[in-house]
Amino acid sequence: MFTGIVEELGTLEAVETLGDSARLRIRGPLVTSDAGHGDSIAVNGVCLTVTEFTPGETFAADVMAETLDRTALGDLESGDPVNLERAMRADARFGGHIVQGHVDGTAALISRTEHEHWHVVRFSLPADLARYVVEKGSITVSGTSLTVSAVSGPGEAEPWFEVSLIPTTLEATVLGALGPGDRVNLEVDVLAKYVERLLAAGGGATD
Repeated sequence: MFTGIVEELGTLEAVETLGDSARLRIRGPLVTSDAGHGDSIAVNGVCLTVTEFTPGETFAADVMAETLDRTALGDLESGDPVNLERAMRADARFGGHIVQGHVDGTAALISRTEHEHWHVVRFSLPADLARYVVEKGSITVSGTSLTVSAVSGPGEAEPWFEVSLIPTTLEATVLGALGPGDRVNLEVDVLAKYVERLLAAGGGATD
């Protein structure tokens, strides 16, 4: 379980292709400072398992073909920055929202409007995820917990959503360097999916 508060901007040092999977080696001094074998670390919002590590330096994680196909991890190249977050501790502050590290889909950056102290960034929104995204609701973009500032109307052919990024987010996450067409990982609010499932099943309490 994560919160979407990025702890560190790490670097992808190497990608080793292993047939239908890949092994990523990532530099992240903070997230490896107390790492253990089998720990969970979110990499651009994807929950990965630590298979090897050097404390205070790097860790390795294996990524299945399905994960490469369903996320934007497959777009990464050696030297690229990545958002990193360790799994949430039970006694820590909950600064973002409930993030599982289970990516629901990918989106592309459509436009960026720069203001004096913030940027408004518009992303495409997969049609099958649009019903879970609401204005002022929470969404995870490449592992970053954000508030939706605007969303497309029901009649628009190509769904989209916008988020407003403050200087800290622009500097401390991969979102600050994104350009038009760049892909990001999306995880919608899991509470919305549970509500939908409960309503579809009848939803009400039994007598």
